[in-house]
Order: sequence, then C-alpha cells, then structure tokens
Amino acid sequence: MKFIGILSFFTLVGTCSTPKYVVKLQNLKDAIVLSDSTLVMQYANSITKNELKTHLYKFTSDDFEGRKVGEPGQKLAANYLKSYYIKEQIKSPLGTNNYYQIIPESFFSNKHKSSENVLAYIEGSDTPEDIIIISAHLDHLGVNEDGKINSGADDDGSGTVALLEMAQAFNLAKLDGNGPKRSILFLHLTAEEIGKRGSEYYTNHPVFPLENTIANLNIDMIGRVDDLHKNNTDYIYLIGDDRLSQELHFISEKTNNTFFNIDLDYRYNALNDANNYYSRSDHYNFALHNIPVIFYFNGEHADYHKETDTPDKINYPLLEKRTKLIFATAWQIANQDRRLAIDAENELLK
Repeated sequence: MKFIGILSFFTLVGTCSTPKYVVKLQNLKDAIVLSDSTLVMQYANSITKNELKTHLYKFTSDDFEGRKVGEPGQKLAANYLKSYYIKEQIKSPLGTNNYYQIIPESFFSNKHKSSENVLAYIEGSDTPEDIIIISAHLDHLGVNEDGKINSGADDDGSGTVALLEMAQAFNLAKLDGNGPKRSILFLHLTAEEIGKRGSEYYTNHPVFPLENTIANLNIDMIGRVDDLHKNNTDYIYLIGDDRLSQELHFISEKTNNTFFNIDLDYRYNALNDANNYYSRSDHYNFALHNIPVIFYFNGEHADYHKETDTPDKINYPLLEKRTKLIFATAWQIANQDRRLAIDAENELLK
C-alpha cells in the first residue's frame, strides 16, 4: 500500500485501547481473500476510456441544458440513462421499463419541479437479498445567469458514465454465468446539488430494505486532477471507508494493491477535515443509516461549479482506471464468501 494508506492503518491502530484489538484488526485484514483475479480483470477490462468518453460527451451536451433538477434537460438526461439500460438489457428493480423512482414536487417544498432517481439492477445468484449500491448523481446546475450551460463533466458526469460502464461489465459477467453472488443496484441520484435530496428520498423510501443494503460506493467527480496532485496524477481520494467497517477499508486497499496501485489518498477522511466532504455527497445519507460507504473523489479544481467544467478537460485514461478500481472493489464485496459486516457486528473484531 502507498505511504498514506500505511499511515492511516497505523494511526488507526495507535488509537486503539488494547493490543488485543490490534491483533484482531490484523486478523481481519489477513482473512480477506480476493475473488478470482482472472475473472475480475476480464470484466474490468470491458470498461474503456473510449466508451466513457462517448457517453460523457453526450451526457454533458447542450441538449441536456446542465441537468438542473426537475427541468427539461434533467428529464432528457434521465431518459438517456433509462434508454441505455433498456438497450443493454439491464433490468430495473421497479418493473418492466420503469426505471424511475419519482420524487414529487412537494418533497422539494414546491421550490423545484418533480424529479426522479434512475435505477438499474443486476440480481445476485446466491444471496440476492443482499444489496450493494453503486451511486452517482445525475443532476447539475443548469444554465447560469449569463445564459451559459453548466455541463458538469466532472461533477458528476464522470461518476454517471462510470456507473454505465460498470453496469455493462457486471451484466457481461452475468450473461457468461459469472454473475455476482449478491445483487448490485446502480443508483443515479437526482437533486444532489440542492442538498443531497435524491439520496435522502431514496433512504426514506428504499426500493430494497436498508437493513439488506450492505454497502454504498458513491462516486462524485473522478475525471480530473486537483492542484495537490499535478505531479502525481495516479491517485484518488477515499472518504468514509473505515468509518463503519474496517473490513470495507481492508477490501478496498487489498483490491487496489493487487490490481491497480493507485495512490489512495485519505487526507479528507480525517474526522476534523475542514471541508466536511464526508457529509457533502450522497453517500452520507446511507452512512446515517449505518451502511458502510466509500466516497470516491478527485478533489476540487478551478472549473468546479463553473461552465468551464467541460468534457474536453477530463483525463479519460485516469477515469478508466479509477472506474475499474471501483468495479473491482464492488466485485469483491459482491462475491466474497461472507457478507460485509459493520464493525459492531463483525465476529472477527469481537
């Protein structure tokens, strides 16, 4: 693991009250056995920079008018996602051709028009009741006061197209008889930009019981490089991965170390982080329900929340690699022998 990851682990261990707990943590780390590496990479390699780029240029085009919550452009964006899943023959958990979880105008206190989360679903083969949610928000800021469209290529077009490619990869695996043991919900959330309202609505009205939701991997901006990493672009910020489940943290690190060796940067996972990123994106509403989360984030940049956040500025090879990391992490959670546990229920930590 990279230096920051090692430091994170030993900082954690240093705060524990007994040497016994340190041993238990190490035992938990050692107990993680990755799924078949050949299969993981076979399907991860179906995720390509060219397909990500094609999707992103369309999703951030002027046709969608910046995807402001409830506006016609956001509706067109939702329909683009729905049409993709229908074309790929990836089902909805809501029934035939019904991919929308409708959020009424009243939920937004009548300040915004009704909107919709978009859901697609791959049923698990062994324990389908266990749900892993991979999420990203589909909305953005719309048209600014100068009449310029905020295309939101990084925020969060990058996360949105990553979900499309991961859904395709998991579906290819299922068609080959290598489908996930646990179910995957691909959740495109609306209304993140007005206060995480889409994820709030979902957790208030879950399609699957929240007690069956074992993890949320949330993506919000993974296509760019921030100023802190101009000389080391092969990185991603991880936030929240050890807050509720040490097992999730160790799975994430082992997956990365085995396949990708991306620099996992934990600086914004600090409890005293002044930016409060842990509470600023959709994963937080799942964490509030004691569901382990990882928030994948590339950090802010000069084009954040500006009309200059355009698809030509995305680093597509890096977007591909980061998407593959998230896919492989989800694959492990979905296919390992035991159900991912929160720390309070993890037998290896008792």
